[in-house]
Amino acid sequence: MGEDIQPLLDDWPHDSGRLCVRKIVGEDGREKVQLRIEMGILQMEISGRPDGQRPHGYESLLHYYQVQAQRTRQQGGEQSGYQLDAEGCMALQIEAIQFYHRRISFLELGDYERAKMDAERNLMLFDFVKRYAADEEDRMVMEPHRPFVVGHRVRAATLMKLEAGDYDDALREIEVGIEEIQAFFREFDRPDLQEESEEVVFLREWAEEIRKDRPRSPKQDLKEQLREAVAIEDFERAAELRDRLSALSRGGREAKEARRIDNV
Repeated sequence: MGEDIQPLLDDWPHDSGRLCVRKIVGEDGREKVQLRIEMGILQMEISGRPDGQRPHGYESLLHYYQVQAQRTRQQGGEQSGYQLDAEGCMALQIEAIQFYHRRISFLELGDYERAKMDAERNLMLFDFVKRYAADEEDRMVMEPHRPFVVGHRVRAATLMKLEAGDYDDALREIEVGIEEIQAFFREFDRPDLQEESEEVVFLREWAEEIRKDRPRSPKQDLKEQLREAVAIEDFERAAELRDRLSALSRGGREAKEARRIDNV
């Protein structure tokens, strides 16, 4: 193949109205992710660092710096003065962008577990820079992006729960994410954004949609039928429904007790 990649770009046109992502198998036999951008194609490994590099022999630059910080603490104690210089902070920012591109690709592909892992990884990077950057400006440079990345982590985790049909846990993921984002705004004295930030507004609206769309459990369905029977004074039907509800509740308690015994 020649050096001109225009035939590849022509075969896969860029669409500004949506995220263009696909999985391919590389010549090395490994699965990879490709993201079509306006001026070309980004190709990323599905694990490790997206560009496939191993800085200083480590899985990622973050991992390398984490090891350096740990060694410094071991040599000088918890109060040791490990610091990350401006060049290191910039290099970590560039690495974070790689994981961002792969994260949005995984979300588009429906690979929510990997998307969640990449979001958590960048939040870990933000924490590291905030703790160890020598310059105050460098410590804060990535913090404005934190709510956005938390939002992506929550989306991935929630979609995994919804795919499993676990609506209660899906709603809990959203609640925890909202609280984390609001705590961020409280830390930086922006109480006005606790309810008005784009991420919080989206997550609250999404939670409401889940509550409306979730299928009713058998117990909820029986309770609704019982209310209707009482309302029309069909007491024979109401008594039957109460018996079924009682049996359902009793069966649930017995199942829980059996699981408890199994775990002993």
